[in-house]
This record gives sequence, C-alpha cells and structure tokens, in this order.
Amino acid sequence: MELNNENYFSTENQMQYMGASQFGAFLKCEAAALADLDGTYPRKVTDALLVGSYVDAYYEGTLDKFKAEHPEILTQKGELKAQYKHADEIIQRAERDEMFKKYMSGEKQVIFTGKIAGIPYKIKVDSYHPDKCIVDLKCVKDFDSVWDGKNKTRKNFIEHWGYLRQAAIYQEIVRQNTGKVLPFYIAAITKEPEPNIEIIYIPDEYLVDALKQVEEFSPRFNMIKHGEIKPERCGGCDYCKFTKVLKEPFNYADMTTAEAFEDV
Repeated sequence: MELNNENYFSTENQMQYMGASQFGAFLKCEAAALADLDGTYPRKVTDALLVGSYVDAYYEGTLDKFKAEHPEILTQKGELKAQYKHADEIIQRAERDEMFKKYMSGEKQVIFTGKIAGIPYKIKVDSYHPDKCIVDLKCVKDFDSVWDGKNKTRKNFIEHWGYLRQAAIYQEIVRQNTGKVLPFYIAAITKEPEPNIEIIYIPDEYLVDALKQVEEFSPRFNMIKHGEIKPERCGGCDYCKFTKVLKEPFNYADMTTAEAFEDV
C-alpha cells in the first residue's frame, strides 16, 4: 500500500511500519503502546494534543478540514474555544517572524520510508528543503527543562520528549532515500500566554547515540507488535493502572521503596 496523508496513520500502516512516535511509546511502556495499536486502550486525545494538532494543521494547509473533523474545539455558538483562539495567536506569532517562516517554507508533509535494523520505518517531514535541511515543527508548553522522575534529574525539553531520537530517525531515513545526510532543525513555538519561538539546530554528533538506541530496540518492538514476544509493563502509566490486578495486600513498611508500587 502506497503511503499518503490519508492512510499514513491507518491501523494497517501502523502495524507495517515503525515511526518515531510509536518507537517512543514502546520505549515508555511496551504494554500500553501495543494496547494503543490494537485499539484495546487508545491514547487519550487531550486539549494539549489538539492544540498542537491545530497548529500542525495550519502549516499542513488542512486547518479547515481539522476544524470540521473536531467539532469539540467549538463552543455551542460555533466559536473557537479559548485554547484554540490562543492557538491562532500562536500561529500569528510564528508568522510574524521571517526566519521562522523561511524554515517552515519547505515542502510540506513529505513522506519517506526505509529500514532501521531491518525494521520498516515511515516518516512525515513537516518542512522538507531538498538538499538543504529537514525541519520539524514543535508546539510545546515552554522551553523550560523538564523533571525526569525515573532518573531523578532535569533534562532539556528536546531530550526529555525524545526529539533527538526523532531527529536521528528522520535524518537516517532521508539519507537512505537521497544519499545525503541533511541537517535537522526544530521550529519550536510555545503555548505560553505570550508565545516564544526558536529555530533549534541539532548537531549530528548528538544523534549518534539516539540512532544506536533505535537500532537496538527496534527488532524487539517489532516482535511485540506481531505477537512474537510478550510486552513488558511499566507499572506506572494510565494503561498499567487501568489493567492492574491486585494479588496480595501491600505492606506499608515497603512504602519508601518506589519500585514497590510497580505492577508485577
């Protein structure tokens, strides 16, 4: 099946291909990622996600279609709800900046396919400048560092949200199709009351370890997708909470150990 914007996220193509977001979901919780794929526990669509999708749709040139498909963003009077009016303000802020517009002026939503560690991958580039660069649009809460509870440290938002992995995947798949290693940029804009903007270049050396991680885990995640091995549970996500089965009482004396709350 030839990939296009209409079938890119179809169940069939999600099963056939791995993608950056899907890889990140498996890395976070294998069981939840599989439940999302097979439809038993789909990812919840939040206002935060929809605001980001609203901005994406504008740059894709599909905003009217997006509004028609998501009546929940409108009030009973047919007006945009406050958060989506703010999304328009976010867009207007980005459009006021010539540099931001330049980086977002490439070919929109260009689809490429390839393989990493023998596993089929698909990508859709937000703004593709042939022979020049790859640009991905990110609409984020802010540019502040984010607390990583698992590792008990703060990370910059690019590392925390897996954007280095995405950059590595995109750069590698584009290389397979063009023979060129193109620089990767993030066109970032925040959802703050006064939106902030930035064009962020990610040097190639930061993508080496990210690509190694993708190469290491892709075969395992693909086997999980196709029922060859059982997924592991993280024990802390919404899916793991929803499907948690109590087996014995919990001992209060163990409460100081964070691992004690992990589902087994």
